[in-house]
Amino acid sequence: MTTLLVIAKEPRPGRVKTRLTPPFTPKEAAALAEASLADTLDVVARTPARRRVLVLEGAPGPWLPPGFEVVRQCRGGLDERLAAAFAGCDGPALLIGMDTPQVTEALLTVDFADCDAYFGPAEDGGFWALGLAAPDPSLLRGVPMSVPHTGAAQRARLTGLRVRELPLLRDVDTAYDAELVAKEAPDGRFAAELARMAGASR
Repeated sequence: MTTLLVIAKEPRPGRVKTRLTPPFTPKEAAALAEASLADTLDVVARTPARRRVLVLEGAPGPWLPPGFEVVRQCRGGLDERLAAAFAGCDGPALLIGMDTPQVTEALLTVDFADCDAYFGPAEDGGFWALGLAAPDPSLLRGVPMSVPHTGAAQRARLTGLRVRELPLLRDVDTAYDAELVAKEAPDGRFAAELARMAGASR
């Protein structure tokens, strides 16, 4: 079975989702980040997996469901932190972030029987998921992160591998993203938190 990796930051005001401020306050942005992370972890908890690992910057909180190993993120750029997450796996692994609360169990239930990698592109030019049948940290080190061509650069690293493409998803980076993602997953904590904030501002 696959190891499911979630790379995330502790949802603390001023440390997460800073692009949501404005229109949201740092405290509201952190609340939305916590809801997004909680939704993501709940889906991962329900998805069949060999291991479930939260690769965390910060400390775990009440939003963490049982059944997860917590591993501290290493120092360095995001490429180094992602590479280290895969380096801790001894079999097939799929890594996602905390920014796609609309993710589903079906999307995360992957089968490496006839492929070497999975790649999930994001609307902003990045990627929301990367799966490797044989985790190789060198496939991530040196990939430029948080730029418009991050996804293309990471996808190019997979050249020569048998790759299955996952659907295009939208990361929650801006208030506009938040509205669209909440509509895609209207029953989740993220949508409820966004609706609560909208109601409170009236």
